[in-house]
Amino acid sequence: MLIIGIGVTEVLLSTLVFTCETCGNNAAHQLTKQNRKFSLFFIPLFSVGTKYLDSCTACGRIIEVSKVQAEAAARQVGPDLR
Repeated sequence: MLIIGIGVTEVLLSTLVFTCETCGNNAAHQLTKQNRKFSLFFIPLFSVGTKYLDSCTACGRIIEVSKVQAEAAARQVGPDLR
């Protein structure tokens, strides 16, 4: 029996406060990096994809953003706020 699968790890890059396009609330948005890895016998072998997600804490909407947008947004947070 061969045990294979895909594991997902999620890292919070930053938390930003701005107005959500969906709900219109000025709320916190969490910017996360989601990394998917192929695993064999529960050992991660290689990455099969990376996504950057922006999630609104007020309405729960989640959208995928590009790596460039995610890095630019993460840089907007001052060093004392991280």
